[in-house]
Amino acid sequence: MVVDAAAVEVVVGELVEVLVDEDVEEVVEVEVEVELVSYSDKDVLRRLLEFYVYDYSEYMGWDVDAHGVFGYRYVDYYWTEADRHPFFIRVDGHLAGFGLVRSGPPHDMAEFFVMRKYRRSRVGTEAARILFRRFPGSWEVRQLEANVAGSAFWRSAIPVPFEEELRDGRPVQRFTIEG
Repeated sequence: MVVDAAAVEVVVGELVEVLVDEDVEEVVEVEVEVELVSYSDKDVLRRLLEFYVYDYSEYMGWDVDAHGVFGYRYVDYYWTEADRHPFFIRVDGHLAGFGLVRSGPPHDMAEFFVMRKYRRSRVGTEAARILFRRFPGSWEVRQLEANVAGSAFWRSAIPVPFEEELRDGRPVQRFTIEG
C-alpha cells in the first residue's frame, strides 16, 4: 500500500512565542505547523533524516557509507505500513524538522528532530504536543541513555503526568493523551 496525500494535511498550526536571543531575552511569535509528509516529498524527508542521523552518530559511533550517506532504513516503510506516519515540522512555513509516529497502542514517537536553529525555543515542545493530540491514547517516548538533553526535552514536552522507566538502559516515558 502506498499512501500519497494529494493535498498536504496540516494537522494544526499554533502561534507560539519563541526565545530567539537568550542574551537579551528577545521573544517573537511564530506559527508552528505539523503536516503529513506526502509521498512526493519523501526525498525531502530522507535529506532531513541525514541531519538527524548525523546528530545521533555522536552517541552511536556511526559512519557514513562510501557515498557520504548515513541512510535510514525505515524511511520507505512510512508509505507502505499503515501504522507509520511521517510529519514535517514547519515554523512560519519553513521546514524546521520532522516527527515519525508509529500508531499503537501504544503510540510511539519513533523519531523526532528539530533543526538546531529552532532548538531551545519551544518549537519542538509545541510540535510534539501537536503530534500527541493528533494521536490520542497511550504513548511511549524513548531516548538513548547518553542523550541527556533529549531526555530533559521529553520530560518537559510531555503535557501530562507520565511514568518513566529504564528499559534496556534507555529512559522510556509512558503516558496517556485524552481524546
